[in-house]
Amino acid sequence: MGDTGRHKWFSFHHHRSASATTMPQHNSPGETPTEFLCPITGFLMSDPVVVASGQTFERISVQVCRNLSFAPKLHDGTQPDLSTVIPNLAMKSTILSWCDRNKMEHPRPPDYAYVEGVVRTRMDSLPPGSGHRIAKSEILPPVAENSNSNSDYDSVMGAIRSRSRTSLSSTTSLPLHQTRPINHSTRIQNSFSTSDYSSFPPMSPEEEEIYNKLTSVDTIDHEQGLIQLRKTTRSNETTRISLCTDRILSLLRSLIVSRYNIVQTNAAASIVNLSLEKPNKLKIVRSGFVPLLIDVLKSGSTEAQEHVIGALFSLAVEEENKMVIGVLGAVEPLLHALRSSESERARQDAALALYHLSLIPNNRSRLVKAGAVPMMLSMIRSGESASRILLLLCNLAACSEGKGAMLDGNAVSILVGKLRESGGAESDAAARENCVGALLTLSVGNMRFRGLASEAGAEEILTEIVESESGSGRLKEKASKILQILRGGGSEFGEGAEAREWNRMLEASGLSRSQFQQGGQKGGFAYSSQF
Repeated sequence: MGDTGRHKWFSFHHHRSASATTMPQHNSPGETPTEFLCPITGFLMSDPVVVASGQTFERISVQVCRNLSFAPKLHDGTQPDLSTVIPNLAMKSTILSWCDRNKMEHPRPPDYAYVEGVVRTRMDSLPPGSGHRIAKSEILPPVAENSNSNSDYDSVMGAIRSRSRTSLSSTTSLPLHQTRPINHSTRIQNSFSTSDYSSFPPMSPEEEEIYNKLTSVDTIDHEQGLIQLRKTTRSNETTRISLCTDRILSLLRSLIVSRYNIVQTNAAASIVNLSLEKPNKLKIVRSGFVPLLIDVLKSGSTEAQEHVIGALFSLAVEEENKMVIGVLGAVEPLLHALRSSESERARQDAALALYHLSLIPNNRSRLVKAGAVPMMLSMIRSGESASRILLLLCNLAACSEGKGAMLDGNAVSILVGKLRESGGAESDAAARENCVGALLTLSVGNMRFRGLASEAGAEEILTEIVESESGSGRLKEKASKILQILRGGGSEFGEGAEAREWNRMLEASGLSRSQFQQGGQKGGFAYSSQF
């Protein structure tokens, strides 16, 4: 939250007018890190959650604001988007560790009535128009767009499923009698107490067998349980759904951060398999896995990182997960993996994960701010993962920051050069079409494009594409539209009805559903089937 955490809305935060039972603990503001304080109550957070706009609040504070249909205006003038809430487990752990180091009592949840009083006082004290009433539609989960999402989903998941069937690594075939550290002190700690399980449905024999192994004191049992879970969920859709229970997910949260590579790797692979089923995607994200996956991506074993990238790709396909994954910080480590991973499969998965994340405007901005444009233009020059990188650039070109960064980074010349290199080779058909698509997006409503394209000699190569006997109809149509702009057509700067409609379509779809997700071959992502 940065400096927003220290802002106090009301002067009475410093007075003990409420009883001790309704008032949260007040910690000395001189000692408490500002990011640990809820911007609404001003107190140390006991259950921090991240909202869609990226800020962290006490969970009860968000619940009160949503129930009152009110979005508070923070001291920096921004209003948080409360439509999505996800536990900030990393922040909670950091707060508890800080309390332990400073010999302070762990924070307790604030009383609902107290927080409601704070928010209502704020609402009453604001002049008209300075607060924001939330429409009911704004606080309900977003509805996925229709368009061609079903076919896109099926094609992407087909690629992941194909890869998953052969994904058991060599590490899982190691003899289990090898020397392994054994922890005899305690069973695995999870987020449920014994009494919590009474409300759960009874376990199936298969789940019970895996559960008993994962809760054993013996690390070898953990390995065996994870390998069993991983094998069981590789190809059986019904089993993937039936084993994605709160009990199993709770144990996987502990095991995915294990210091033992084989345990961590198989836990990550199990998450990939479970995430293949659409009903599981939201459940996994809402169970708090994203921060843990990001931690493994930053510092886990090479093979575990590869599986984590695949998991983030699979989870990012779900519309409601895109915002959360971006807010929780997956963009930069995925960019690093795209650039630096030694595994070709990991680089391809990272590109596709970023592609799906970039289908929403906020994540496009995050990518641009993280330096994605110059990095990807450099990769195109060197020919690395060209078709997927170009697909991602098509999305970034649809936002003003991305378009500006691409034009400043000499993207027009680089893309035209790529078209010359690819010639008419069928093997480069996807890259060729995505390259023209990126140029078309850059051309819409931009006065700099014509001069840059002229300098790069774009008209010659685009004319060849239009007049060629090879190439798809989509490719020729896009090239023809760019030529119309270069030759001074009336709609080149968004003034004509056709250009305005084209621009609206690109911005609304993120270049995904009807245009560039079909780049290359007949099945959308068919050209990624080597996964």
